[in-house]
Amino acid sequence: MEKRWTYIWFPHLLADWCLRKQPALTHTPFVLAIPVQGRMVVKAVSEKAQKAGIVQGMVVADCKAVLPHLEILNWEEGKEHKILTAIGEWCIRFSPVVAADPPDGLVIDTTGCAHLWGGEKKYLQDIEQKFSALSYHVQTAIAGTAGTARALARFGPPLSIVPPGKEKQALLPLPPASLKLDIAVLDRLSRLGMHTIQSFIDIPGAALRRRFGQVFLQTLHQALGLAPEFIQPLQPVTPYFQHLPCIEPVHTAKAIKIALEQLLKELCGRLKKEEKGLRSCLFTTYRTDGKQQQLRISTGQPTVSVQHLMKLLEPRISSVEPEPGIELFTLEAPHIMPLPTLQNVIWKTSTEQDEIKLAELLDTISNRVGAENIYYSQPAEHYWPERSFQTSVFSTKKKILPWPEQFPRPLQLLDNPIRIEVMVPLPDYPPVSFRLQGKWHKVKKADGPERIEQEWWIQQGHYRDYYYVENEEGARYWIFRLGH
Repeated sequence: MEKRWTYIWFPHLLADWCLRKQPALTHTPFVLAIPVQGRMVVKAVSEKAQKAGIVQGMVVADCKAVLPHLEILNWEEGKEHKILTAIGEWCIRFSPVVAADPPDGLVIDTTGCAHLWGGEKKYLQDIEQKFSALSYHVQTAIAGTAGTARALARFGPPLSIVPPGKEKQALLPLPPASLKLDIAVLDRLSRLGMHTIQSFIDIPGAALRRRFGQVFLQTLHQALGLAPEFIQPLQPVTPYFQHLPCIEPVHTAKAIKIALEQLLKELCGRLKKEEKGLRSCLFTTYRTDGKQQQLRISTGQPTVSVQHLMKLLEPRISSVEPEPGIELFTLEAPHIMPLPTLQNVIWKTSTEQDEIKLAELLDTISNRVGAENIYYSQPAEHYWPERSFQTSVFSTKKKILPWPEQFPRPLQLLDNPIRIEVMVPLPDYPPVSFRLQGKWHKVKKADGPERIEQEWWIQQGHYRDYYYVENEEGARYWIFRLGH
């Protein structure tokens, strides 16, 4: 799939932001100014002030002479970067890969996204409509390189879309300023009479490097797709990420459930083809007012079961507040593991199905009460009975060791052995009766002894001789003699 890039340019970023914060300035021309060497210099211009002839870099005193009723606002250092970052994070609804291009642009990796909106034109139209509703002026473009998209968004016609492989033809009539070049380089090009990219685009690279430097040549080659251009996304990119935009904002839990199920089918289908399963997933809803709401679940084992994942997520849909309307759903799987290999069998057995059902039951419980509140027992590699098992938390579950099968063991062990009185016919024989907590038990059946030695590397002491005994009531006990 060929790479496609979208560029969003905000001609009046700071001014539009101020209008959102202070609607009373809607009909008033204003600028944001900063002190420079004892003079107030214009840093940002509103649309009405720009139409009156005010431009960035002018001295405020000169601006007042041109437009006496001009409103002057103070500019905060670093404010545009914070605003651009916040807007970029909001734009993740259009693509998971969004990067800031200071001071007033955003770069979006649109590869594989535009078809969800019905094509690239509708994709750009939707972007511009949404920003217009938020009172931001924007100009957008799509091309096969980020450099060309940037140039067209700033200096090309509205809603510029460059077909794949046509970047050079699109750049020819644009001025050199459309490329991200230093002011000194632009001044040199102007003095040489090179007022369009067409005037130098076919000059050999070695000559351009000698005259304008390696950075100039690198920038030109990136815009033409002859050199790679790397961007720094505002948020780490999750490889397994699905988008689902809405033609019209949705307002019901049923619509949310339908969207969730569709995203799960797409994501699980992709994972299944790659023989992978998800261990956690994050479902995010984007409302028309910019608010995001998230549902997160985790699983004990990798899974691609849509039915199981829906069972975990569906009870949480009621916590999502859809008003004033949800316009985009996303689903990402940040934690992925290979699926276990399943052996084909001639006839169906219940053992493997029981393990899957148990794992799904644990997932359901852990996502409701918390994995840290679920404990399980597994064997420990010790002979001494009190040390032969351990209790672990479900969230830190590791590979479970198989329980030893060569010797039977009781289902329940006391934390500490209880001393009992016994009657035996001979010293090494099983007891014929014993007294436990004041009650005498007559032994009907007995088996043993089984000798278990002390683990000398842990502690010193006598060995134990264990007997399995059953009383007349059918109750069974595991009792031992300590030493001789």
